[in-house]
Amino acid sequence: MGTITTADIISDPRAFLQRVAAGEVLVVLRDEERFAEIRPLVVSAVELRPFGLCAGQFTVLRDFDAPLPDDILSAFEGQ
Repeated sequence: MGTITTADIISDPRAFLQRVAAGEVLVVLRDEERFAEIRPLVVSAVELRPFGLCAGQFTVLRDFDAPLPDDILSAFEGQ
């Protein structure tokens, strides 16, 4: 963990950002007092869910996408 002053950041922001991008954690000093810590973001890889994740845990009926009966449709429509 390194330290850097606000003056260092202002004088050479590119070098400051390169250090952080390289993985360095920096403590920022203002008037010789610590007031911030800057660290690189931790980006986790997004894992795709496996195909068939819930296989065998439920059954989809053959008429799943059939039109609803009139009484249920009326209830949904507030009639």
